[in-house]
Amino acid sequence: MTSKFGSDLFIDRHLGLGDNDERIMLNKLGFNNIDQFINQVIPEDIRFKDKSSEILPQGCSEIEALNELEEIAKKNTKMRSLIGLGYYGNHMPKVIQRHVLENPRWYTSYTPYQAEIAQGRLEALFNFQTIVCELTGFPVANASLLDEGTAAAEAMAMSFAARKNKSSKVYLVESNVFDHTFNVLQTRAKPLGIFLKRFTQSNLPNHDDVFGILLQLPGKNGELFDPTFLISQAHRSEIIVSACIDPLAQVLIKPISEFGVDVAVGSMQRFGVPMGFGGPHAAYFACSEKYKRLIPGRIVGQTLSKNGEKSLRLALQTREQHIRREKATSNICTAQSLLAIISSFYAIYHGPSGLTQIAKRLVELRINLESCLVDLGFDIPDGIRFDSVDVYSEHSQKIHNEALKNGFNFRILPLGSTIEDSTGFGISLDELSNEKEIKDILTFIANLIEKKEDLEHIKFDKGFHLESLALRSTEWMQQDIFTNYQSETELMRYIYRLAEKDFSLVDGMMPLGSCTMKLNSAAELNPVSWANLSSIHPFSPSDQTKGYSKIISDLEKWISDIVGLKSVSFQPNAGSQGEFAGLLAINSYFESKGELLRKKCLIPKSAHGTNPASAVMAGFDVLTVECDDEGNIDFQDLSTKVKKFDNQIGALMLTYPSTHGVFELQIRKICELIHSVGGFVYLDGANLNAQVGLCKPGDYGVDVCHLNLHKTFCIPHGGGGPGVGPVAASETLSPFLPTHSLIDNNFFNSSNFVSSAKNGSASILPISWMYIKMAGLSGLRKATSHAILSANYIAHSLKHKFKILYKGKNNFVAHECILDFRDLKSKTGLSVNDLAKRLIDYSFHAPTISWPVPETIMIEPTESEGLAELDRFCEAMLLIGEEISEIENNIELKNNNVISNAPHTLKELIADNWHYPYSKEKASFPYKTPTTIKFWSTVSRINNAYGDRNLICSCNVNQGETLEEKKCA
Repeated sequence: MTSKFGSDLFIDRHLGLGDNDERIMLNKLGFNNIDQFINQVIPEDIRFKDKSSEILPQGCSEIEALNELEEIAKKNTKMRSLIGLGYYGNHMPKVIQRHVLENPRWYTSYTPYQAEIAQGRLEALFNFQTIVCELTGFPVANASLLDEGTAAAEAMAMSFAARKNKSSKVYLVESNVFDHTFNVLQTRAKPLGIFLKRFTQSNLPNHDDVFGILLQLPGKNGELFDPTFLISQAHRSEIIVSACIDPLAQVLIKPISEFGVDVAVGSMQRFGVPMGFGGPHAAYFACSEKYKRLIPGRIVGQTLSKNGEKSLRLALQTREQHIRREKATSNICTAQSLLAIISSFYAIYHGPSGLTQIAKRLVELRINLESCLVDLGFDIPDGIRFDSVDVYSEHSQKIHNEALKNGFNFRILPLGSTIEDSTGFGISLDELSNEKEIKDILTFIANLIEKKEDLEHIKFDKGFHLESLALRSTEWMQQDIFTNYQSETELMRYIYRLAEKDFSLVDGMMPLGSCTMKLNSAAELNPVSWANLSSIHPFSPSDQTKGYSKIISDLEKWISDIVGLKSVSFQPNAGSQGEFAGLLAINSYFESKGELLRKKCLIPKSAHGTNPASAVMAGFDVLTVECDDEGNIDFQDLSTKVKKFDNQIGALMLTYPSTHGVFELQIRKICELIHSVGGFVYLDGANLNAQVGLCKPGDYGVDVCHLNLHKTFCIPHGGGGPGVGPVAASETLSPFLPTHSLIDNNFFNSSNFVSSAKNGSASILPISWMYIKMAGLSGLRKATSHAILSANYIAHSLKHKFKILYKGKNNFVAHECILDFRDLKSKTGLSVNDLAKRLIDYSFHAPTISWPVPETIMIEPTESEGLAELDRFCEAMLLIGEEISEIENNIELKNNNVISNAPHTLKELIADNWHYPYSKEKASFPYKTPTTIKFWSTVSRINNAYGDRNLICSCNVNQGETLEEKKCA
């Protein structure tokens, strides 16, 4: 089989431009071939001359890659893992798997910054927030965080920022908090000068220097306890109390807020999301009203549109780090949106009664398991437990080995030990557990200890009880959203009603600068659903995860070769976490050398938005470096600061090509200057899609960088997450990359831990494996070249109507270009936000607006878009340019025109009354070239300020019904 491009190689399916398209575009730019063009764009001294690689694959068809990956996946051993510790088996209902996880309308959409064309995913995330509020009893929840460990670290950081006594620097962590969570806390605490102390629930230490406490329910040994008295003690000393709580346990026990807790965090993995060797999974974060301005990440809030429709949009401090820079309280600029959406549909599908049934069954099974173990002579400790039990026994090693023979992984006790050193075993039951499984476990244990006859009298007690712990006494999740969609028919229809409100890559190009909205091919995504990848517990024995080891090893070799650095860690589960990990590596290196004064981090104004916040989190002081009129780093200003601070400089943090969309000519000279004073160069990999296969950061002086696999390497954005931000480092910094342990980290240990699992969101790494395997070096190089070609084609097509703000060598841009509209307001009263809304009428998602320069738009077409789509976008922009001219020339009113009133909805178009001074056709069908493409915004222009003044981030029963029925957002 061959494609219209002449081959069945994957890269010819991935690229939007055929050979003829390429020739047309090159001819327009004045070139005969792509190499000649690229040589004019990328500085000669950094171009990678060798077009071969002994490490990167050669490229292949999707059939070949899928067959090879299937063989690799078979190297994983699919076991029934009852290890627990925050990761549990469950069942994703097939209606959700097929219509959400595997539906490009859900996984190819972007963060809902253009709310009018994102009402579907905003409602799904709003449902997620409502579920969290209903579970925890708090009035405020965000739209998810990265994982439980980092959510706990965010709770600690928020408590630190909100503390009354600014001299308090001790954070108490209850002894039953997961050790891997403790390690993430330790890494986050150290640069902030926070001291962690473990304590037991019965022994609360001196309060004088304490600003916060973290509890875990149930804890790592499965125990629950009533924290009311402990919390009241803490509050008397104005200590902020946070709790990690399992949402399935929270289904049964009374809302954690009613115990007096101030902040609740946890993982929603149990709500229908596979373990996937560690992720991605949506964490939640909920708190009392007084902390709503400090809550990290994204919040979806209700507001009104221009025409009075109840609508949703991102609220409050969303993207605050791009504005506040080093003063931001968090570097989180992402979420786990797709996973949060899956969890929300899981809760909707089961409803409160279904969730309660699942949770009660676990408790019943756990009680029966314990009772039978006691009958077999095992000593079961007293206490309240949810789904887990720890048993210490002289038979421990034999039981673990017998469990393996029977297809089970148990928790090895003590944690962090091996089977050979174990003195106990732990079992955590889950949604997949049933009576047969319990009997199978008891049978092989009884046989092992020669008490088989004792099993003959086993009877399963159907009684449910959690001893003395307070349970829910009032109804919850009573909104219609949780009662109307329990049939597959209704849920399927609801999923699609929401999906059709959203603009995604299904509908057209999403030319968002810095976001790289490229094709996420079906072949790349298919393996995510394979059981041999999705069902693996992150703490499974290494001999069961050889498939994942191979995938990760391949990716490490390939990415190391692509960026020209020694080694890679895949632990960071977002770009922001990759930044943090890279900067921690630099900081840890200097600490190991005793160079404790190197705390200055130079960050150009052209760097990526989260960089300053990440630097502060990692313990650096930020020094801002100016840019010149061409958008380049001001080398004179950089030199002055380097000379002034000299041996205090730890790092320069830059983005390349710069966020201004140009290849800076002096990049080698800049790196050499930092190295001359003993500092390191950190590269934010946000714009790596302009470099892959053409130049290597490690070759021109970069020491450490993170990559966005959800940009350059094809993992979907999923409506604002998941993401993966692996960090690559030179040989010098490699020893300081993130590590992982199930044992508490020592405060003075230089190890860094940035997420709960060793390899972060491992289950989506096969997507990038497939992309690199199928593309090969030549395909990657061609993809990069086409991305740069497409950006320059757009810039060339629009330059006579709009000002291109920054250009690089020979007046070319990199893979994105910035259009300057800074004088628009004075001439017309319009802003770039108005242009973004008008593009909706042209059936486009707007480019990135007002960043990195206010009142500009940044366009990045990527290599996946075809010439017809690029031309459609250029036509739309030029027609909007004509509309702007009409306003400038007073042909159209400045305060009532087709741009300022955009987007126009179908409801407005079919209404009897049309109140605008222009035609319906001009409003809604503005193209001069005939087209069948039309995307309708479901709501008119949204009022953001109203929503922030009247924050509503969950659907209260008293407010009404569901957003779909227009009674409640």
